Amino acid sequence: MSRTAVILLAAGQGRRMQDAVADKVLAPLAGRPVFAHSVAAFLASGVADLFVVVYRDQAQMLRLSAYSPTPSVHVRGGRERQDSVANALAVLPADIAHVFIHDCARPLVRPEQLVALHKIVRREGAVVLAHRVTDTIKVHSDTARLRSLDRSRLWAMETPQVFDRALIAKAYAKVQARGLAVTDDAAAVELLGHPVALLENPHPNPKLTTPADLPYLEFLIGRAS
Repeated sequence: MSRTAVILLAAGQGRRMQDAVADKVLAPLAGRPVFAHSVAAFLASGVADLFVVVYRDQAQMLRLSAYSPTPSVHVRGGRERQDSVANALAVLPADIAHVFIHDCARPLVRPEQLVALHKIVRREGAVVLAHRVTDTIKVHSDTARLRSLDRSRLWAMETPQVFDRALIAKAYAKVQARGLAVTDDAAAVELLGHPVALLENPHPNPKLTTPADLPYLEFLIGRAS
């Protein structure tokens, strides 16, 4: 019987937090660590058979393990995000058929979205939680000219991003073999020419990046409760 794994990325350095907190995924948010919010959503959804927690160092791993679900595997992260994902993919058991990849700095993902993503990935092989771009986006060229992009076709990527296990493993093998840099998992799959489905997120799912994001996340959680 095939199973589903969840890779929880928690190894980021959080440099843009400007030392406002010691570790952004362990920062308190509405009474519990940021990391614990993502764990709770996945547990409530029931989509996961195995959790792979990607940690930065031994001290962080010990703290994360207090909030990690069972069963969990802890894997040390790499230099870049893509290295951390590759490390996690390498330890998956053979019976894992689908993989969620989630940045734990996005604590507002909802259980019903996880259920919907799980259903879509079994049909499409690759799906990403995303939202429509509402700002006007322009490209600034070397000649200092501006070019407007068609906003109706622009989407901002979020996590989780969910894939057929063989597909994402092949994609990251290609990234590593070519020495490429990708900023999200969908970009790796795009290199194979495989289509990636989108699940539109009508709810805010911001990433904790700067100190100003913490009170905003607190506000959003309070509004949702």
